[in-house]
Amino acid sequence: MPFSESPASRSYSQEDIQQILNVAIAQQNYEGEFSHDQLLEIAAEMEIPTATLRQAEQLWQQEQSGLQRRQAFNGYRKAKLKRRVGRYAIVNTGLCLLNGLTGFSFLWFPLLALPWGIMLGLNAWNIYHTQGDAYERAFQRWNRKKIVGQWFQARAKRLFPG
Repeated sequence: MPFSESPASRSYSQEDIQQILNVAIAQQNYEGEFSHDQLLEIAAEMEIPTATLRQAEQLWQQEQSGLQRRQAFNGYRKAKLKRRVGRYAIVNTGLCLLNGLTGFSFLWFPLLALPWGIMLGLNAWNIYHTQGDAYERAFQRWNRKKIVGQWFQARAKRLFPG
């Protein structure tokens, strides 16, 4: 848009307005948090109906919950990988020492370490690639297990309080 236009003659799409406001909010130096009442005030100033704001807030909360679940899933997978790498290092160090004690006369150590290392590398590859169908299936499976576990835990607390 040329700079010679007067501010009154400019027009913006809804997407442009959202981007401009996002930039302006990000640049604003505000320490702390906004209250729910402040959110309602801002929405009223922008003539956003309360029902629309409530619906947007619920959608945002669902998205945040999903994001937190995905972060927990990624953390779980990374912790599992660390345990596997630790196990690999311990076992292969022991095998290497055993092979050294036998005078390196047998080639069984590399035959065990190499395939296990390749499998560990492929597993790491899958863990650090968080997009695609395989990731989505793994997340859904983990999420279902979590939900079922929470359901059983809640039932157990009801049956056996304290």
